[in-house]
Amino acid sequence: MILLSFDIEEFDMPFEYGKTISFEDQISISIEGTTIILDLLKKHNAKATFFSTVTFAKNAPYIIKRIANEGHELASHTVNHSSFKEDDYLESLVQLEELSGLPIKGFRMPRMQPVNDIKLKEAGYFYDSSINPTYLPGRYNNLNEPRKYHLKNGIIKLPASVSTYFRFPLFWLSFHNLPIWLYYSLSKKAIKSEGYLNVYFHPWEFYDLNDKERFGFPNYVSKNTGKEMMLRMDKILKKFSDNGYKFSTIIDFIKPILK
Repeated sequence: MILLSFDIEEFDMPFEYGKTISFEDQISISIEGTTIILDLLKKHNAKATFFSTVTFAKNAPYIIKRIANEGHELASHTVNHSSFKEDDYLESLVQLEELSGLPIKGFRMPRMQPVNDIKLKEAGYFYDSSINPTYLPGRYNNLNEPRKYHLKNGIIKLPASVSTYFRFPLFWLSFHNLPIWLYYSLSKKAIKSEGYLNVYFHPWEFYDLNDKERFGFPNYVSKNTGKEMMLRMDKILKKFSDNGYKFSTIIDFIKPILK
């Protein structure tokens, strides 16, 4: 089973590299990328989960409507991507449900930062997908975390997928930098080991990020973005589909676990 997810948010990442970007550009770039993603998913008849900030949802109502109408899952990515307070667990759930008309059962913290499971459960979430069970310098060291989904403090924890050996992360950065055949091979082994693949991407990856003056990104971030990313995603979706793998929203995947 393939669990594709996309963190749809204000594109604030240039700030991490000492650049400025207007709020209008943050939203327009993410809208453009999410439109490409939805078109690709429709082409391959694949369902996915979209973790949205409230800020993005308010500024992209047509995108949220498409997500709902095309049978995808909407989940919480907090209220604002650049800031967080504990009230945001509940506030983001309530506001996203009001904006979309969909039940919000999943949560992912921006930048995969730690979460308060008790607050999540109190707010009404079923699952959390905020763990990347690997070591990423400057971000996190989660080598002690389980690779597979598990129950903790009444919340289902669904870590991002890593390779079976050395816990090499199979997230968006590796997809940009590995040859497609190698990424697919590592993904197959992860599926065989865990029974599923849980990988996440962002809409701004589908925008050409090679302008260092504008974005300031190193090559390992900007490599294979824009049109190249669209072609690579199209190729991997076809490869998974042609080899008999099914796509599912996260909530549909975990429903049997909840029983």
